[in-house]
Amino acid sequence: MISLTSSLPLLQAAAGGSMATTFLTFGAVIAVFYFFIIRPQNKKQKDAQKMINELKKFDKVVTIGGIRGVVQAVKDTTVLIKVDDNTKIEFSKSAVATVLEKHEPKSDKADASAAEEKSK
Repeated sequence: MISLTSSLPLLQAAAGGSMATTFLTFGAVIAVFYFFIIRPQNKKQKDAQKMINELKKFDKVVTIGGIRGVVQAVKDTTVLIKVDDNTKIEFSKSAVATVLEKHEPKSDKADASAAEEKSK
């Protein structure tokens, strides 16, 4: 009777596996992980950091807890969000999930309407 350990070299030889094939397979697996998992996650993280860095007063935001409000002040690591007429809550900047509406200064809107009137 042949034991399992004595037949192991025979199984490896029958599979025809070489070191080059093994490294190529591992390289392909690593490439798939990079392009389908790591790279998109890094891009998503950069986009989220950019959004947080561009927060301004009067932007309408949603927090990760689902609280909607308007940014009243932006500090180094926190954001003050007005959620009701007399209610303001201070959140960490990382708690902001999305910006619903960016606030544009009224001077830009006035300039746009003035340019529109001139074109008529």
